[in-house]
Order: sequence, then structure tokens, then C-alpha cells
Amino acid sequence: MLSLSLGPFALSLAHLALLASLALALFVAYLSGRRTNDGDSQGLVWWLLLVALGGARLGFVAAYWPQYQGDWRQMLDLRDGGFLPWAGIAAALLAAAWLAWRRPEAQRGLLAATACGLVLWLGASCAIDRYGKGTPLPATALQRADGSTLTLAELRGRPMVVNLWATWCPPCRREMPVLAAAQRQQPQVRFVFINQGESVGLVANFAATAGLALDHIVFDPSGAVAREVGAMALPTTLFYSAEGQLLGTHLGELSQATLARGLKLLATPEAAAGASMP
Repeated sequence: MLSLSLGPFALSLAHLALLASLALALFVAYLSGRRTNDGDSQGLVWWLLLVALGGARLGFVAAYWPQYQGDWRQMLDLRDGGFLPWAGIAAALLAAAWLAWRRPEAQRGLLAATACGLVLWLGASCAIDRYGKGTPLPATALQRADGSTLTLAELRGRPMVVNLWATWCPPCRREMPVLAAAQRQQPQVRFVFINQGESVGLVANFAATAGLALDHIVFDPSGAVAREVGAMALPTTLFYSAEGQLLGTHLGELSQATLARGLKLLATPEAAAGASMP
């Protein structure tokens, strides 16, 4: 499972790990606050979370400055999921140290809550990072526009970006120009667009209207690929090595910066192993 859907909300495993870590930190802060009569401990945990998220976002924007330069609105658009964990951890630890110095009565509870939440998040993140890595390409047969079928295994030979999408999905529509541009600029990478449950005519009309020239548009009428990989929300993008092994995933809309982060996974020697340019 890569993600789950709760009504209108889609959560990745990384989101769940963050929520679980926050819940644990709040619980520890609550217990500590009861012992010390400091009712503000939980509020401090929320404040640290905001500092961590802000630091992680600033760190990511700095790391991918060429992709964000000149577009301040994209810098503020958190929907692309662009965060740099180590920058957020550093910001949270500095803020926790400052608060512990300024609020000695809350020091023990604040540090305990921070430590518990951070340990759980780091452990869960490591487990998630290992989960699914190396999984082979889905075996589901897909349809071409001409009615013939193929599997993703037939397209091996280059590192591959597999995008699960639909025309009714606003984030899918917004990210398509980003993916189309990367397809032109990265000929050593194969981009495959797997439409979920729509007709050939509808997709062709969308591509023509949007002025998109997308290679390797294939169709999955029943959504079998999404079920096979455990993607419960769209868009979902998967990054595979040239040998067809899963290297990473991204839930939600891609920006130029978050796509660049994903493409970095495909630049490793293991990703390019056995690559050819058929």
C-alpha cells in the first residue's frame, strides 16, 4: 500500500507516519503537563511542528532554487509535497532548545515529547523508505490507443517514470505540462502515462486541447495497476530503474522541483544499470 483515501482526503504512508509521531508527541506533552501543571506543553508541540514544516520547506526551496526561482507562488504552494526532512529536524531541534531555555518549567516535558515524536518519525520513515523498494513493475496488461495490449515490462531498458492519472483529476491536469517538459528534456528516461478508467477519445481530446505531446499514453480501464501497486489516490507517480525495480514514489501533484527530486533517484548507477536506448 502506497496511500489510502479517507473521503476527499488522500494520505501517503509518510503522512500517516507524521500524524502518528505528532499524536505521540502530544500525548507525552499531555502527560508531562499533568504532572507539572504546565498546560501549555501541547501548544508548544504544535508550534514546533510548524517550525519543522517551515524549515523543511525552506530547505527544499533552497536545494531546488533553480526550479523555484522567479515563481514565489510555487514556493508557497505546499501541494507539491516539497520538504527537506533534515532541514525540518534541525529547525525543530533548535526551536526546542530555545524553548527549553526560555521555559524551564516545561523543559522536561517538551524535550521528552520532541524526542519521542522524532524517534517514532525517524523509525517509521526508515521503514517506509525500505517498504516496496525493489518491487518489480506491475504485471497488469495495459491497452494502447489502437486497441493492442502491452505490459510495462516490455518498456524496460531505460529508467522509467510511471504516472497514474485521469482527466477529471485537477492535480493531474496541472502537473501534465511539467511531465511533458521533462519528457522532452530527459530522453534517457521513459515516461509512461497510465490513464485510469477513461476512454481513448476523452484522453485524446484532453491532450489536443491542452497542446500536450505525450509519448506512451496507455489505458487501464479497471484501475488494476493502481490496485496492484497500492495507490488509492491520483495522481501517483512511480520511479523505476532500467531493470524495472521500484526506487521511489510520489503522491499528489508534481512541481518542477519535486519531479527533479524524483528524477535524481533515476540518476544513480543502480537505476541506470542495464540501460539501453531502444
